[in-house]
Amino acid sequence: MARREKKFPGVSKAIDRHGKSRWRLRRTIKGRKIDCYLDAVYGSEEFRAQYEAAIAEPDERQHRADWRTIGFLIEDYLGSKAFSNLAVETRYAKRLRLDWIRETIGHAHYADLLPRHVATLMDRKGGLEAANRLHKELAQLYKWAAGKHGYTGANPTTAIERHKVESDGFHTWTYEQVGQFRDFYATGTKERLAFELVLGTGAARQDAARMGPLNIRGGVIRYVRGKTGGKVELPLAKLPDLARELSAITDSRDVFVSRLDGKPYTREGFGNWFAQMVQEAGLPTECRVHALRKHGAMRLAEAGATEAQIAAFLGHRSHHEARRYIAAANRQTLASSGLDLLKNLPNLDHGLGKTTLQVAEKKGTKS
Repeated sequence: MARREKKFPGVSKAIDRHGKSRWRLRRTIKGRKIDCYLDAVYGSEEFRAQYEAAIAEPDERQHRADWRTIGFLIEDYLGSKAFSNLAVETRYAKRLRLDWIRETIGHAHYADLLPRHVATLMDRKGGLEAANRLHKELAQLYKWAAGKHGYTGANPTTAIERHKVESDGFHTWTYEQVGQFRDFYATGTKERLAFELVLGTGAARQDAARMGPLNIRGGVIRYVRGKTGGKVELPLAKLPDLARELSAITDSRDVFVSRLDGKPYTREGFGNWFAQMVQEAGLPTECRVHALRKHGAMRLAEAGATEAQIAAFLGHRSHHEARRYIAAANRQTLASSGLDLLKNLPNLDHGLGKTTLQVAEKKGTKS
């Protein structure tokens, strides 16, 4: 009977100097003696990672992060399908945040990180939202360590709460600002076309920049959101302002809104150009593309649209954002209807005045 080959040659159980049973690796590879303990569950991914790191050539090991460090977790995650399956825009922003973490504490052992370290890192980020995003990234790294590498230690992020941010997020265009933009840029201009395209379709920068005649079929404008992958289909018959601008196009083009050389804008290029034309129209700097998308969603909420309808307009898979728009619209409606109830009350100020005068007159009569 053939002898079965060991899965991890050189590994055996041993009792350390503290009397604890551990897995010990003792091998000689090309004259290089290896003698170390492997502190992980036998056969787990973390065990394999420790084993491979121990037997790797010295030159090769120099290019690898220590498996016990946060830098190792980040490298492992960035090379995974979980990361590559994210949308391009999401990957870009996430990598920037993870790179900051790696540069700051990549050398640290994740088992040694304490809650006070997390709090200090959050303070270093400055803004509340940036600090909360850092907290989220660290929490996900510990979840990755537990799920992929068998880590069973403490997660220091659970002892630190995220900051409460009392903000509605990005600015939302007002109806007055929409009117001011339309008054400044006439129908048939490139600026007006871009404006109506974003407002009518709810498209983000990267989606508006690449939209063209091929996105229209059978009187319906269709596109797939670059960030979420959500499909958006909108009948042009219900978007008269956008349909008017599209009908004014007389030349052949690949995209509706292009640079002077005819090439499409990049995501950042479209956003910067949009910000410039907003400034020229005398509008505040916060009137960006995303703020216009929010106006489009808000007007749907004010008209009584459901969560599903708003999510479909924005190309969102989740209804979370749609609930926020509906809640905001409901607050306005409730406040307005509440004020209407005051019409049914007597004029309190006038009534109090008469009552006070009558009391004074009675007192004068008695005296």
